[in-house]
Amino acid sequence: MCGFPAPSASQYEAQLLGGLLVILVASLVPKSLSAPQDTVKGAITFSDRPRPSRHFAEYDSHDITSSFNRSQHPVNKTNHPLEGMLPSGSSKRHLDALNSGIISSSIAQTDFVDRFGNGTLADNTAGGIVSSFTGGAIVSSLFLNVLSDKYGRRAAIFIGALLACLGGALQGGANSVATVIVGRVIAGLAVGLLSATIPNYCSEVAHPKYRALLAGLQQWNIGLGFVCAQWIGYGSSLVHGPFSWRFPLSFQVLPALVLAAGIWFLPESPRFLAERGHTAYAHAVLRRLHRSQDLVETEYKRIQDNLEAEHKSRMRWLDMFREPRLRRRVLLACGIQLFTITSGINVINYYGPRIYSYLHFSTTRSLMIIGIYGALAQVYNTICIAFVDRVGRRKLLIPSMIGMGAALCVNATLSHFYIAGKADHGRNENALRACVAMYFVFSVFFTSLGCISWIFSSEIFPTAIRAKGTSLSTFTNWAVNLIFAQCSPIALSRMGYRYFYIFTAFNWIAAAVVYFFYPETQGHTLETVNELFGDLQLQNSADPPENIILSAVNEDKIVVEEQAAETTRSALNVGEGGSGDIGRHLRRQQIDSA
Repeated sequence: MCGFPAPSASQYEAQLLGGLLVILVASLVPKSLSAPQDTVKGAITFSDRPRPSRHFAEYDSHDITSSFNRSQHPVNKTNHPLEGMLPSGSSKRHLDALNSGIISSSIAQTDFVDRFGNGTLADNTAGGIVSSFTGGAIVSSLFLNVLSDKYGRRAAIFIGALLACLGGALQGGANSVATVIVGRVIAGLAVGLLSATIPNYCSEVAHPKYRALLAGLQQWNIGLGFVCAQWIGYGSSLVHGPFSWRFPLSFQVLPALVLAAGIWFLPESPRFLAERGHTAYAHAVLRRLHRSQDLVETEYKRIQDNLEAEHKSRMRWLDMFREPRLRRRVLLACGIQLFTITSGINVINYYGPRIYSYLHFSTTRSLMIIGIYGALAQVYNTICIAFVDRVGRRKLLIPSMIGMGAALCVNATLSHFYIAGKADHGRNENALRACVAMYFVFSVFFTSLGCISWIFSSEIFPTAIRAKGTSLSTFTNWAVNLIFAQCSPIALSRMGYRYFYIFTAFNWIAAAVVYFFYPETQGHTLETVNELFGDLQLQNSADPPENIILSAVNEDKIVVEEQAAETTRSALNVGEGGSGDIGRHLRRQQIDSA
């Protein structure tokens, strides 16, 4: 390993303990920061602070004013709506992609195969190592989402980052397959929790104008993570020995540390704060996120009205399936996550070197091709996020799915007629190049689905059930991913190129489903998205009092005349002892005339 002896197991244990110590120190940094004793105009003061409690979300030691209020920024010139949100989504998505992408190169390295597979890594072993990460993500996406609801989005993200550090350290220091799998499970727990939390967080802090851009940047950072993973894997493959796989697996700790330290410098979700009764904090967050004071008041009013309407009908898990409109949301959100996995993207990402080996490429050359593939995909992601809010979700999704199916169909057909079963001298080199090109074409079309799947899943649920709804959609993603991660090595060995015909069918079926059943959510706020499902219309503060307010779960008859009559009685209270404004005015006229 570059002339140095391989570290012993005890040295790896020492490195792991040292890494955990760094994590603990980093976690204490925010508590050491002192909050300023003065605040700028329009900000909350210490006398206005709600009484602190045990929960993270109530900012016991790191007052919200210390990060929201800066003397050089008056309230009407606050920071950009995206400022501060990007590091969170960036680190998490980078971490997610590293975990998913780095394993494909690691399990293909010669030293890894010799050490854990005695020269050949069995299909079941490869599938178990890859799918264990997905299994951990499934568990956390279902059961750890309560951390987000109870302690806040920031605390849940912090816990997920700590778990990711531990998982990466265990994988990098592993001396057995069991240790690799345990590290992968812990890393999966982390990413599952973060996948259920961060899309909610981003959608709740983003201006409607930038919400799709912000969610799309998460997919952009997935691409960045895969690029890093693929080129780290390629570079490490040029070095023989344990370094070729220990370094890539250990590298996962870096973005997790950045996320654990950086999340405390970002604001909590204003919707979460308002739901927990921290109105002053929620207002302060909105003042930072929006430049316009009118927009702050409008957004705060919408949040309050939305929470008030939803508070009247607290939702349980079963209620999401009993109420037709909520059930439709669940099916749509879970469906688009299902389409993401059945597109075939993760099979290509997880088992890229194995797939290219069927095209008779060496491991090193395969990793180089995969690295180029990832770099170009990042260009496509950049273009996509610029258009997702201009073009709309449906107009991008349907061509995306049709194109992915076509690319995989062409790839499988070329493999069938020109490559499979042919000797080196009998293969058609042009067909071989075309097969490789089809993977690049596939990545072009996947970009839209990859960006929009997380946007759509996080924006269609009401606030009261958004955490539960995104947890279900994330669970669907990981559950289906688990099946393909475990079964794909066996399927590739037995079916070869024919395996991609299955994904061709999945993609074309998905395009038809989106065309007939998915609404367009472009340009809607989180509150007005509810109107697409016909279940909630929140009254604006400037609306006349006789407007109708529809409940999200109660569709009983609303008698408009009673609302108008009640409003009229309160204003025209002219009887004995009446206290209405018009009543007082009429009595004053009677006294003056007397």
